[in-house]
Amino acid sequence: MKTLLRTEDSWPLLLVRLALGLVMLPHGLQKTLGLFGGAGFGGTMGMFTSQGMPAPLAFLVILAESVGSLGLIVGFLTRIGALGIGSVMLGAIGMVHWQNGFFMNWFGQQAGEGFEYHLLALGMALALLVGGGGKASVDRAIG
Repeated sequence: MKTLLRTEDSWPLLLVRLALGLVMLPHGLQKTLGLFGGAGFGGTMGMFTSQGMPAPLAFLVILAESVGSLGLIVGFLTRIGALGIGSVMLGAIGMVHWQNGFFMNWFGQQAGEGFEYHLLALGMALALLVGGGGKASVDRAIG
């Protein structure tokens, strides 16, 4: 457990942790509470399972984006939250966005969004997996 919580007193890790958590939280709130135009928990579960995703995996995706984001924001179990979000980003690239190429669909010329956003989030998650939550994290306080 000590290794899981270990982190340096690092400002850069704090900034990466907050940025990733704050960017991912609205996506989690779409999936859990239906905020920001989202489908809510039942709708998201239905959408994911109708696309062939097993229900336990769909639940883990929702959990990673919502609870994982909150954990990143406060720096609690940062590595677990980062692993969850990184896994979701890998899955999104492989299952949905790879076929649309690298770039986002800025001008509506593609069939869907590319994977550049997901790659950035994956890189941030990897930095947190390696370094932990950094300065002002619950992990640092209890580790």
